[in-house]
Amino acid sequence: MDPAFYSILFRRPDDSYPGATEEPDYFADLNLDQVLESMTAGREEYALSPFFYSPLHDDAAVRYRHEVLRDLEQPELLEAVTRFAEGMRRMRAHLAQSAELHHELQQQSWFVDAIDIYCEAVRALVDELAARRPASEGLRSFRDHLAGYVASTDFTELVEETGELEQALAAIRYSIRIRGGKVNVTDYSGDADYSARVEETFARFRQGAVRSYRVAPGAHAEMNHVEARILEGVAQLHPELFARRADYCSRHRDYLDAIVARFDREVQLYVSYLELIGPLRAAGLPFCYPHVSDCSKEIEAVDTFDLALATKLVRERRAVVCNDFHLEGLERMFVVSGPNNGGKTTFARTFGQLHHLAALGLLVPGQKAELFLPDRIYTHFEKEEDIETLRGKFDDELVRVCEILGRASASSVIVMNESFNSTTLNDALFVGTEVMRRILELGSLGVYVTFVDELASLSEATVSMVTQIVLDNPAVRTFKVLRQPADGLAYAWAIAEKHGLTYDRMIARIGT
Repeated sequence: MDPAFYSILFRRPDDSYPGATEEPDYFADLNLDQVLESMTAGREEYALSPFFYSPLHDDAAVRYRHEVLRDLEQPELLEAVTRFAEGMRRMRAHLAQSAELHHELQQQSWFVDAIDIYCEAVRALVDELAARRPASEGLRSFRDHLAGYVASTDFTELVEETGELEQALAAIRYSIRIRGGKVNVTDYSGDADYSARVEETFARFRQGAVRSYRVAPGAHAEMNHVEARILEGVAQLHPELFARRADYCSRHRDYLDAIVARFDREVQLYVSYLELIGPLRAAGLPFCYPHVSDCSKEIEAVDTFDLALATKLVRERRAVVCNDFHLEGLERMFVVSGPNNGGKTTFARTFGQLHHLAALGLLVPGQKAELFLPDRIYTHFEKEEDIETLRGKFDDELVRVCEILGRASASSVIVMNESFNSTTLNDALFVGTEVMRRILELGSLGVYVTFVDELASLSEATVSMVTQIVLDNPAVRTFKVLRQPADGLAYAWAIAEKHGLTYDRMIARIGT
């Protein structure tokens, strides 16, 4: 076996981690919880959440996953892994059924079948990997491990013993004699089959369609008392064979190879994500392998979009609007302004999502992307007042922002969305300026969505982005966000909306 293989998600043990067990604070704000829910639906048995909660912080570890994903984008390889996963699922179902059954002889039967399914799934996968010749280090190393495992004495003896045992059991023939309430089980001695003669004798009495009195087997695996007695009778007729099976089950309790089991679980992170983005790609939306860096903060994304929103829109057969962004030189923060419901929050979510997905080593939405590997992502989105805190909404926002600024670093990504909207323009400008200056002093990357246009020109590190409207009809949003100077209308839109003076609401009033 190749000792170099460790994991299909981690190139080396040093790259690994226990994995977060709780959802990160920023997940709900960025709708990443919706992405995870869509990915893992029907795959709950794999417990993929810890992998999705835990981004990588090393570009080599990210590239390791990119290589595996590129291999799995080949339909033949993906189908091979999918068939293997289905075999492992069937194996687990048999093990679970064995554990639930009450009769020991029946438990043993399901356990032997589980091992047989496992051996067949492993042998089929090693053949497929040998034929498909994967290019990634991860799949090549796993292929080598699997080839060594399949060629090992332990595995070959397991396959041989399982086959011989099942063949011997399948060869058993016995007779059942039922007299009144008594059932006798005896060795089959070549008794004549009278079924054809009985049918021939009574055929003359058949008149049209007749009712069938056949009873379908029960849906439950558990035997009834009659079936159990018959099985016990068969075991008494062949004590050595059934003792051999009992010994087999005892000796092979730990038959499952740990690395095979780990691969079966971990590879589902790739498979589930490819399955998630498949319909979006079919709808024409682009995905790419981002270039990531843990030092360069010159970032770019072309034709990108909110993955959670796009999943919903494609399902509803609605259009998805893509946007671009880039930061260069000393630029660090996007300040996004413009009318409400124009795509500002979606842009902010997209920015945060891209950095998380890129740090997981997954494809990201867009034609092209160059992104930073952050140490942590922080978000500050507007929340409802919590009566238990005994603080007002503005006070609560200040407390949450202070916590973020106290923990963030130059390697962090910070997404501020509609912060301090609950206060006056002067207070929002004062507090927003202080918060922005603190973020810029840290050197963090991020997005600041605001109605305070002055923040867009606070420093050479800030970049103004403005949501667009249809010029001939200001009430219509295009959901495009462009890099341009703030136009001074954002706060006017906020005030107009607050007092019911927007175009839509004015037209509605005039119409009534």
